[in-house]
Amino acid sequence: MEVANRLMVKGKSALETEQAAIRVLQSLFPPLLLVLYKALLAPIGNGQLAAMMLEARATALSCQWLMGTCSVNSVTLPDGKSWSSGVFVEKCKYLEESKCLGICINTCKLPTQTFFKDHMGVDLYMEPNFEDYSCQFNFGVPPPPLDTDKALKEPCLDICTNARRRRELGRNSSPDELGCPQV
Repeated sequence: MEVANRLMVKGKSALETEQAAIRVLQSLFPPLLLVLYKALLAPIGNGQLAAMMLEARATALSCQWLMGTCSVNSVTLPDGKSWSSGVFVEKCKYLEESKCLGICINTCKLPTQTFFKDHMGVDLYMEPNFEDYSCQFNFGVPPPPLDTDKALKEPCLDICTNARRRRELGRNSSPDELGCPQV
């Protein structure tokens, strides 16, 4: 959380924060591994094999310390087929601890989607649920355009420290001010 908060404070824009988070993700892998993965594994079956066998399972096994209890599930791919290339996070510890929609969007959702596409060659669409803190990872599914992604249209979380401050100051007079200032 300390790194995520620093990224949010240091970033001059949401894009700058996202790019910094992508660099953090890249630093977790030996550079040659990412190049080889994208060149050799991602192209098999248009990325479906990599999404199903590696990303979903590796994410479910290796990221529970960060996200919490999760399991592999089926998702519907753009071609209509159903594959076991999803990961359902029952209650994301990252979101629960940050209590911030902006941190979720700018240091997790958008950077992770971009990282998997650009550095691993596999589409990923993440669907956080800001009411119950669950999150659905859809490997092999491209994310929608930013202007139609429903997660980016969510209002600031009630438990967010920034939202609480704005309410206390009486700044929620218009619907535009309900949006998270960090998104």
